[in-house]
Amino acid sequence: MSTIYNFIESGILELYVMGITSPQETQEVEQMAAAHPEVKAEIDQISRAVEAYAQEHAIAPRETVKPLVLATIDYLQRLAKGEPAVDPPMLAKNSKLETYAPWLNRADLTLSEEEEEDIFVKIIGHTPKTTTAIVWIKDMSDYEVHHDEYERFLIVEGTCDMIAGEHLYKLKPGDFFEVPLHTQHMIKVTSKVPCKAVLQRVAV
Repeated sequence: MSTIYNFIESGILELYVMGITSPQETQEVEQMAAAHPEVKAEIDQISRAVEAYAQEHAIAPRETVKPLVLATIDYLQRLAKGEPAVDPPMLAKNSKLETYAPWLNRADLTLSEEEEEDIFVKIIGHTPKTTTAIVWIKDMSDYEVHHDEYERFLIVEGTCDMIAGEHLYKLKPGDFFEVPLHTQHMIKVTSKVPCKAVLQRVAV
C-alpha cells in the first residue's frame, strides 16, 4: 500500500478536521495536503460529512437565549459606563407599577421600533440570587420549565395569556403572576401591542 493511502487511513485527518491534532500533527497534515491533492480532497470530504452530521443533529436554542445574552452584554456595558448597580424591589402579589417607575420611565430602557426580535429584554438589576428585567414579547414565548428559580411577572402594558401546566391565566396591566416550580409554561400575547412586563427570576 502507498504511503499516502496509509496516511489517509490512519485516522489523523478526522482528528485534524475536529481540531484535536497536536501542533506537529497539524503541520504534517497541512504539508501532506499541500503536496498531495488526494489528501486535500479527503480533508474536504471529511469536513463536509462532519458539517452535515452537526446540522442534522443540531439542537436549536430556546428563543429566549439570544435576547438574554444581548441583555446581559447591554447591562454590563451600562455598568462599565458608570450606571450604579441596584437591586430592584422584589416582585410580589401586592407589587405596584409605580414602584418600578424609575426604570419604566427611563428613555434608554425602551423597545426600539426597529427591533425585529420577538422577545426583547433590558436588565435593570442583578444579584447572585435575583435578576430583574423589563421584557417585551410581541407574539409568544417558547415553552420552558424552571426547577431552581421562581419566575415572576408584573404586566406593564398589553395583555397576554399565561399557560402554566393545564391552566390558562389572562393577564392585563397591573397583574402579578408567579410560575410554579417544575411547571411547563409559555406566554401568548393577546393585544395588538407587545406585552411589556417586569420580569424577575429568583433562585430557590
